Amino acid sequence: MVSDWPAQHWTVEHLSGVLQGKQIRFRMGLRSTDTVPQFETACSYVDATLEEFLTWNCDQSSVSGPFKDYDHSKFWAYADYKYFVSLFEDKTDVFQEVMWADFGFPGRNGQESTLWIGSLGAHTPCHLDSYGCNLVFQVQGRKRWHLFPPEDMPFLYPTRIPYEESSVFSKINVVNPDLERFPRFQKARRHTVTLSPGQVLFVPRHWWHYVESIDPVTVSINSWIELEEDHLARVEEAITRMLVCALKTAEDPHHPRGWLNPTEVEETSHEVNCGYLNDAVCAFFDRCGKAKEVEKQALRADGENWRKEEPSVQEHTEGEQAHGQSFTGRTGKQEVASLFGPDLVPVTPALEKGRTLGSDSKECVDRDKEHSAELSCARRQQASTGTSVVAEQVNSRCPVATSRTFVSTDDLLDCLVNPQVTRMVAQLLIQGKSL
Repeated sequence: MVSDWPAQHWTVEHLSGVLQGKQIRFRMGLRSTDTVPQFETACSYVDATLEEFLTWNCDQSSVSGPFKDYDHSKFWAYADYKYFVSLFEDKTDVFQEVMWADFGFPGRNGQESTLWIGSLGAHTPCHLDSYGCNLVFQVQGRKRWHLFPPEDMPFLYPTRIPYEESSVFSKINVVNPDLERFPRFQKARRHTVTLSPGQVLFVPRHWWHYVESIDPVTVSINSWIELEEDHLARVEEAITRMLVCALKTAEDPHHPRGWLNPTEVEETSHEVNCGYLNDAVCAFFDRCGKAKEVEKQALRADGENWRKEEPSVQEHTEGEQAHGQSFTGRTGKQEVASLFGPDLVPVTPALEKGRTLGSDSKECVDRDKEHSAELSCARRQQASTGTSVVAEQVNSRCPVATSRTFVSTDDLLDCLVNPQVTRMVAQLLIQGKSL
């Protein structure tokens, strides 16, 4: 489905020529084996061209320029969340080289997309996206995706600190978890897939994901697809923003904004946040209309009613269903039962330790096929985390002694703005206004 996309040739070298020396921001993270996630608040940032990135990524010891303070053997670089409309603001013709319309979204192209360029070890912490579902096209290099279904949220210890609208982070470094501190994580059902060039991954709504670059250079393009459920999600996010900003700014108005993710420009005032909440509620009613429809929309999401969809990898070769999935077909060769056709391969749960993918069944994905999804639970890439910076950040959350009975503002927020709680609050708010 993407074999005729011009964007399949978007290597870093190609993009360097397109951008013609334009500087973009790279997030710099440490390579380490810490059990604490390396959030964006613990990273450094560098503005550089793609040419400078390529030079640094070649591990030249005499490199100068913006990367000179970052030893390539100790750091990774990630140009993430680069929106096409800003990156290619004077070259809008490149929007047509990405054709999401091929996946059933008429008129959708690169204008609604973001670009991701990283070095080996670059990663995003485990999180879920509050809005929409996600399509990801892998252009250069490989990325390993660790995915968890929405109903595993209690096992992933969600937090809204650092705060970023539309992202719920996990407290766990899923590739090197601290099981003594987070024992429930052992119950989480991990789905692992290695996305290769030419493949597209569909990430259903509210699936948790940790993504790491496992090749020297990676390039990805993604697009978040809007869904009807986003109208209620915006109310939930407005509630979250109001509570987080109110408590964190009251805690210490002069304290550095370590609780705010760098993607958020600044904390917003209570008056502004009230405006956001009212706008979200009004938009919900405008969309849903009468009271009965409002109640129906609220009930659709009740009890964390997220469908148990399996993320899928689109391949150019004929797909085969993985172990544990249903099959159709009357011939000896089993065929994939998919609403979207035979070019989809499901991402199944990682197997228990000591088992192999084909030990119990012949229905496994042929790992030797070109562009095949690597579905076995392979040895994890070591997480790249900043030990000292993150440890200092964690310790700062508990200004008094180390007693287990001490409750910090962040501890309280982890309860107040837990996604399950804000879902119920949003429903009560909507239902009350619909009377």
